[in-house]
Amino acid sequence: MILVIGGTGTVGALLARELRARNVQVKVLTRDPAKALPKGVTKAVGDLLEPDTLRSVFQGVDSVYMANASGPSEAYEGLNAIVGAKAAGVKRFVYQSVFGAGNTSVPIVASKTVIEACLKASGMRHVILRPNNFDQNDVWYREPLMQYGIYPQPLGNVGVARVDVRDIAEAGAIALTSLEADSQTYNIVGPQNLTAADVAAIWSEVLGRPITPAKETLDEWEAAAGKFMPARIAYDLRLLFDLFHTSGFNASPTDISRQVQLLGHPPRDFKSFAEECAVAWKV
Repeated sequence: MILVIGGTGTVGALLARELRARNVQVKVLTRDPAKALPKGVTKAVGDLLEPDTLRSVFQGVDSVYMANASGPSEAYEGLNAIVGAKAAGVKRFVYQSVFGAGNTSVPIVASKTVIEACLKASGMRHVILRPNNFDQNDVWYREPLMQYGIYPQPLGNVGVARVDVRDIAEAGAIALTSLEADSQTYNIVGPQNLTAADVAAIWSEVLGRPITPAKETLDEWEAAAGKFMPARIAYDLRLLFDLFHTSGFNASPTDISRQVQLLGHPPRDFKSFAEECAVAWKV
């Protein structure tokens, strides 16, 4: 039995389906008893902040995949999960961290850095996946792209190796079911380092209309985003985007070659994802 923490999220739901397609028994931990899950997946209702959950949810579980949500309690939840899993005798733990983990200037990155360190010290077999910025984030930008010709995500001018979430889910399934990846850390990336201008140019091509990157500053972006999401989230994301602007989230050739070795195929490219969206949106 594999337990997926975060199994109703963007990557976790895909991972659950990927594992079921491999005839693996899957249980998903969720706080919401009404959450719909893929066919054949068992639901476990609980909360990593509650001791009762920590003592029960890992029983009978061989492996864990954790993609717990970013937020004020993220590190505490992650450390609880590692302690609970180890106490229950879980044999393998795969953690979905973030590209750039090790940086302590951005709280949502630093939290994952702490969880990584705890997992490595736990003695459990483990794999750490560090995905880059998701291609699928752009689904949120359909309206500004289609109606206003604006690409609003402030990716900056240095480069970000954006990744298709299907590659992350596939990497997770392999890490959970193959011994070859044990005790490894993988950056999960796309094949190109893309700037905001690069992404806007790709959207221009696939949509057949001019798309330009938003010209607002990060201060302006944070103020606008704070109208649609909690202020703390807008602030955290602003700090992450500032890291994109100053340092980039660029993949190295080694990152890509190791990922190809893990998956058995090249990374999915952003243009292919954008073309899928263009077809769906025009229909």
